[in-house]
Amino acid sequence: MSGTGHMRENEEGIHAEFEVSEPIAGMRLDAALAGVFDVPRTRASAWIRDGHVRLTRAHQPVKIGKSHKLSVGELVSVNAPAPRDLADIRPEKVDGFSIIYCDDDIVVVDKPAGVAAHPSPGWHGPTVPSALLGEGISVTTSGAAERQGIVHRLDVGTSGLMVLARSERAYTELKRAFKERTVEKVYHTLVQGLPDPLRGTIDAPIGRHPGSEWRFAVVEDGRESITHYETQEAFGPATLVEVHLETGRTHQIRVHFSALHHPCCGDLTYGADPTLSAELGLTRQWLHAHRLGFTHPASGERMSFESPYPRDLTYALEALREGNIRRG
Repeated sequence: MSGTGHMRENEEGIHAEFEVSEPIAGMRLDAALAGVFDVPRTRASAWIRDGHVRLTRAHQPVKIGKSHKLSVGELVSVNAPAPRDLADIRPEKVDGFSIIYCDDDIVVVDKPAGVAAHPSPGWHGPTVPSALLGEGISVTTSGAAERQGIVHRLDVGTSGLMVLARSERAYTELKRAFKERTVEKVYHTLVQGLPDPLRGTIDAPIGRHPGSEWRFAVVEDGRESITHYETQEAFGPATLVEVHLETGRTHQIRVHFSALHHPCCGDLTYGADPTLSAELGLTRQWLHAHRLGFTHPASGERMSFESPYPRDLTYALEALREGNIRRG
């Protein structure tokens, strides 16, 4: 630890206090915490956001955010809970969760909305690993504790297909396949209005939203993000679009269509019309991981899976097709 003080970490979390010294002076608070405690920066940011970090200067409390720059002599106190990991997860039966395919190396699941891809700070609902345990299926221990077996993600509010690794070999090969962009990821989404052109590519970098820790945006210094789309069915107020992802950034589809002023229907986080969302009966974004294709990490066989739309998304489509929704 770069400073003077003491630290205690056990199954209940991290309890530490230290004085800032020269090696970390000038660093952002979240970056310094990540380095001092050897945790992901997102976990350190969550500590700050949730009030688990206090900072005093000359015995006076200092108002902080994750970007606060540390100064020599400041006293940092951390009283943070332990992260959830697979060892903490209890098996649970999850409505709508189904196993599409399973062998010794991989398992392909159809995830309903309202289920997180993996445990994370502040999330206490069901997760894909807990649902798998509820079905008696284990995954590899490869990967960070809270992401064992996870090789890609779906947002909590996004339904559809995910593949998880059950063997170390599968974890390594699938991670490589996603990195090298050899995995076919096809989504269907209902967006507001009518995209122009009807078919195209959105090539716009994505990074953290400058005004919100939990949102993302198209920003000049963001990471490369490429989305290909093609209109499937136009209704006036909304359009059904098929999306092929070349990259896999967090919230990529939601951010890209929001940037085009055609947000995903139901996606209030990224600018969807709440009135239209209510008329469609949506309580989450209309976004579904419809098809997933990859090379089996053991056999080398090319595999492809499809998932039908869940009930809430089907209801919204039927309402549009029957003309029961106002014209946009």
